[in-house]
Amino acid sequence: MPNRSGESLDDCSLPQALPALVLNADYRPLSYYPLSLWSWQDAIKAVFLDRVNIIAEYEHSVSSPSFSMRLPSVVCLKTYVQPSRNPAFTRFNVFLRDRFECQYCGAHDDLTFDHVIPRAHGGETTWENVVAACSPCNLRKGSKLPKQASMFPAQKPYQPTVQDLHNNGRLFPPNYLHDSWLDYLYWDTELQP
Repeated sequence: MPNRSGESLDDCSLPQALPALVLNADYRPLSYYPLSLWSWQDAIKAVFLDRVNIIAEYEHSVSSPSFSMRLPSVVCLKTYVQPSRNPAFTRFNVFLRDRFECQYCGAHDDLTFDHVIPRAHGGETTWENVVAACSPCNLRKGSKLPKQASMFPAQKPYQPTVQDLHNNGRLFPPNYLHDSWLDYLYWDTELQP
């Protein structure tokens, strides 16, 4: 498939590098972390199924013998998707809640999770008892209670809201943000004076 400049999309790596930012019908990203992105193929399919409006486009296009279209860089859903009120209790969401840092020493590498009240002492695997911890701290604490190990989490574990996770996700922007996305990201954050 040739693009506007005549080079074949199959010959270049650009399409994989040209995802579309997906906005809800209220023009907010469906997710900040990971950022809600669709492949260019999925974005074009959604356009043809009349599920999205194209808000911004890339300079590159795709063509067939009878049709040519610029690749969407930002699309907006036509139907509002109600965000989940309670995020799933997953390892990733625990790490995101805790900003990808060990709650005992602040390290960012080799993360696992720790039961603040160990299971051996009746601790449950819940939002309110699990924190991100690096492997060395997790091993050092073992099955001891916080007081016995003299290890207390930097923040008390809690069940986050989706908004809490979105706010934390904004702290970790993706490595690549296309210029056309910037007007739709972080617009509801407080401006600095």
